[in-house]
Amino acid sequence: MGDLMHALPALTDACKIFPDITFDWVVDEAFAEVPSWHPAVNTIYKSAHRRWRKNFTTSFSKGEFSGFYQQLNEKDYDIVIDAQNNVKSAFISCLRKGPIHGMDKQSVAEQPAFLAYKYRHKIAKEQHAIPRQRQLFAEALGYAVPDSPVDYGIRENAFDLKGLQIKEPYLFLVHNASWTTKLWPEEQWHTLIRLVDSEGYKVVLPGGSNTELERAKKVAQVHENAIALPRMTLSELGGIIKQASGALCCDTGLAHLTAIIGTPAITLYGPTSSTLVGTTGRNQEQLVASAPPFTCAPCYKRRCNFNSKAAAMSACMDSFSPEQAWAQLKKIMLD
Repeated sequence: MGDLMHALPALTDACKIFPDITFDWVVDEAFAEVPSWHPAVNTIYKSAHRRWRKNFTTSFSKGEFSGFYQQLNEKDYDIVIDAQNNVKSAFISCLRKGPIHGMDKQSVAEQPAFLAYKYRHKIAKEQHAIPRQRQLFAEALGYAVPDSPVDYGIRENAFDLKGLQIKEPYLFLVHNASWTTKLWPEEQWHTLIRLVDSEGYKVVLPGGSNTELERAKKVAQVHENAIALPRMTLSELGGIIKQASGALCCDTGLAHLTAIIGTPAITLYGPTSSTLVGTTGRNQEQLVASAPPFTCAPCYKRRCNFNSKAAAMSACMDSFSPEQAWAQLKKIMLD
């Protein structure tokens, strides 16, 4: 999900150069809302590689693959760009007739994705994902890379909240992540919730999967000022985030959603790099594991081996104190 959000500023750049440009976007069905937030996106083609992989025979017999292939090739385009540059997106690119723009052998996120592209662009891997996307689109479309601030270009009403309303000031707590090593220990969340309660804030905890929903309920039931949100769409969650006073996040897609919206937020980076994929936008700051003692960070591992003690949770994530996180969040909320 974060990868998709990182591409949005590149669309905004292109729109400023070519005011009449429109985009069709191929996206996994689970995240199809993300491109819909940008006014320059016209048609959204939904892939379902997760579901197809699990139920290949059923999906094939229903004609989903042939239907998807036909959709991809029903229009002629001036330019086709693989913005994600990984193996899955390269496979989709191979299904599209005609020349594709992507990153070259040294630049792609995953090998051998570059083989799918006719036009290969050298994009420095040391850059953050957003300037990488901005450069790729600029080279593919033939304009100079802008030096303007990041602009996600989101439609004004993309996150209008029509459902849940919370009257008291509240914080949005992104307690979930795709790896256990990116999670903040549960006890740290309890301490934080008690801290913010003493200063008059409620908290809301989202959950996408059943596991995340159960964790949100487990944490919320201990605190009178905590609400476990029901399952919601990304746009609905955007509405909740938009009205929040602030957010504290683990490194996951919803952290990037806070950056798109501009809600004051702190995101915790232990085993992953804030330099390459960190939240970017107004009112966004990070707490980053540093050496000493965490000379291993960012390790990008799904099990922590700090001090040679293998564990599911990360020692570096546990090192961020709730007091430290709350103090830094309050500062940007008040600025």
